[in-house]
Amino acid sequence: MHSSVDRILTTHVGSLPRPAALSDLLLRREKGEVSDEATLAQYSEAAVREVVQKQHEAGIDIGNDGEQPRVAFNTYVARRMKGFGGQGQWTLPLDVTEFPDFLERYRAHRSSGAAPPQAIAEVEYVDLREAEAECDLCLRSTAGEPPPFVERFMTAASPGVIATALRNAYYDSHERYVFAVARQMQKEYELIHAKGFILQLDCPDLAMERIRMFKNDSLRRFQEIVEMHIAAINLATASVPSERIRLHICWGNYEGPHTHDVPLEAILPLLYQAKVGALSIELANPRHQHEFQVFRRYPLPDTMLLLPGVIDTTTNFVEHPEVVAQRIEQAVEVVGDRSRVIASADCGFGTFS
Repeated sequence: MHSSVDRILTTHVGSLPRPAALSDLLLRREKGEVSDEATLAQYSEAAVREVVQKQHEAGIDIGNDGEQPRVAFNTYVARRMKGFGGQGQWTLPLDVTEFPDFLERYRAHRSSGAAPPQAIAEVEYVDLREAEAECDLCLRSTAGEPPPFVERFMTAASPGVIATALRNAYYDSHERYVFAVARQMQKEYELIHAKGFILQLDCPDLAMERIRMFKNDSLRRFQEIVEMHIAAINLATASVPSERIRLHICWGNYEGPHTHDVPLEAILPLLYQAKVGALSIELANPRHQHEFQVFRRYPLPDTMLLLPGVIDTTTNFVEHPEVVAQRIEQAVEVVGDRSRVIASADCGFGTFS
């Protein structure tokens, strides 16, 4: 994994907005209304080429395909794996329930789309063709590009975020479900690595689920869940070198008050249990931008890079470049080594179609 030796490198978290026509096709396919895969492939290829160009124009060094071929950053796996079906249910975040006007708007937004499926049988990843096609599309779209990315990464949902988004209606415990998912997602992780990408594991469950699925549990119980989810990650990535993996955590990429978010201090030492080469963490939004100080109490391991969020993906304000520069400087200060800081965003810009 490249580091910021000569200058601060730039990246992002993965998802970028899709063209309206592509989003419409992806959503209609989810509802079973689209079967013309050739047309969808054409739209996806055009979108990936455009989003690669936009990353170059923005000065991104370490880029990807913007997750253009996926309906969402996490539920895409329901198409690629067996064992999912029916319809689960949305879980209201704890913070949203305390603000009635906002709750009404939040529910209206949620009702516009169907809840994701759930595990109704043994999960199994039997066909990697769709994952391989996405990797190959990204490789084609970035081949011979002027100028080339310093590195390319490919995102993949973590076992924990899959198990919390696609709920369990089959296994006798959450832990059994998470590890069953981990053993199957290992195939996609290893494919991404074999294709030459940096593997990014998207793990909002390690922070966000404190106020969702585990909002009625104690903090200690949630910390135990985090440790278990990280153990599942380590199992699933055992064959991928840690220096080729980066892990993204966040408190949920939604416009909400976030008044009950778990503090970074409560989970950061646990994140260091992950056998990865980089951590991508929100540090730009007004609920968490003060938490760069936590790295003073729990220093980043020498084997890890930090990808601090220095741009907030949910605000309507476009931050002034000096504000972004100050955030980068704060991250460098607490890490103590400029080469181990790569500037990023808090979260994705298009997590769902």
